[in-house]
Amino acid sequence: MTRDRGVRFLDRTTPPHIATLILLAGLGALSMNVFLPSLPGMAVYFDADYRVVQLSVTVYLAMNAVLQLFIGPISDRYGRRPVILAGIAIFMLATLGCIFAPTIEVFLAFRMIEAAIITSLVLSRAIIRDMVPQNEAASMIGYVTMGMAVVPMIGPVFGGVLDELFGWQANFWLLFLAGGAIAWLTWTDLGETAPLEATSFREQFADYPEVFGSRRFWGYCAASGCASGAFFAYLGGAPYVGTEVYGMSPATLGLFFGAPAMGYMVGNGISGRFSVRYGINRMIIWGVVISAIALSILLALDLIGFSGPFLFFGFAIFIGLGNGLVIPNSMAGMLSVRPHLAGSASGLGGAITIGSGAALSALAGSVLTLGGGALPLIALMLTTTLLSVVAAFYTNAVARQVGASG
Repeated sequence: MTRDRGVRFLDRTTPPHIATLILLAGLGALSMNVFLPSLPGMAVYFDADYRVVQLSVTVYLAMNAVLQLFIGPISDRYGRRPVILAGIAIFMLATLGCIFAPTIEVFLAFRMIEAAIITSLVLSRAIIRDMVPQNEAASMIGYVTMGMAVVPMIGPVFGGVLDELFGWQANFWLLFLAGGAIAWLTWTDLGETAPLEATSFREQFADYPEVFGSRRFWGYCAASGCASGAFFAYLGGAPYVGTEVYGMSPATLGLFFGAPAMGYMVGNGISGRFSVRYGINRMIIWGVVISAIALSILLALDLIGFSGPFLFFGFAIFIGLGNGLVIPNSMAGMLSVRPHLAGSASGLGGAITIGSGAALSALAGSVLTLGGGALPLIALMLTTTLLSVVAAFYTNAVARQVGASG
């Protein structure tokens, strides 16, 4: 099946339109970052330390990682459509809990449950792999995530403005309404794409060792996890850097915060256009090298005394650019190692990527409160990016050994 064959918009008897996949992925991105400019203000509202409020990022990512271990096998067994619809419904209920939470502990509990929306991101990628082969999947994932990148670019801007006008709860009302709209679109347009098999839930999990046994799978996971780790460290630390180090207001921080998304959108566009021509492994290498060079320059500038919001957030664009090249191509590689286990591979690979991101987000929040300006965050992002360079070259070498395409 190709992405064009048999697809009719708002007809759930056919595979979904690419616009539906973009919006499904975008909702997960919006829930991750729209409220980030509000974190310092939320610390005041709940009378809690910034490190505690910042856990709203960490626990969300950690629960994302756990859920992805189950989402893949469940969707391989029962289908992509019902799992996505259930995830959106749970997300909307949890969002209401966040809005009316009386304490930071209650808020964090509902924030963890909000992570159910990861079904829409994970399974939008699996749906693509259901529809098209490896290199075309990388291309299509690139286009989907390029459209999705608009959300994290404008989400914090809206979040900062909504915070200043109506308070931090307005960001979660926005998520609730967006969830309702995407639920309607999913119900109307999303046709089932999974080749369902009459296997038990236990048998689905029994397939994980087959995925575990692939060195290429682990290489793609490591490249994606370490490259995106720099971005997740940014998510955890940039609100503090912008507010406490550079003295920015929520609205101004929101405007600057989306800088990586600009690069991510460009990187995804390049992936969509050139992954088929040059292969996924070469695109991954380009991505990690670009990020490593940019962060090395930023670290050197900070060490010699050149620092400021324009430099910090400007160089963050290159983190997004590198991720835009690495992530869709790494994900296409993960899903293609064992194509008949695309859902399981998507969930497992996503769990590893997001799990490492949760750890780095928490680490970023911790090291920044010790002082030192933006330097600790820059050093942390560079370290994880250099690890992604090692992983990318290793994966390329393994792919050559086994004769894998791309």
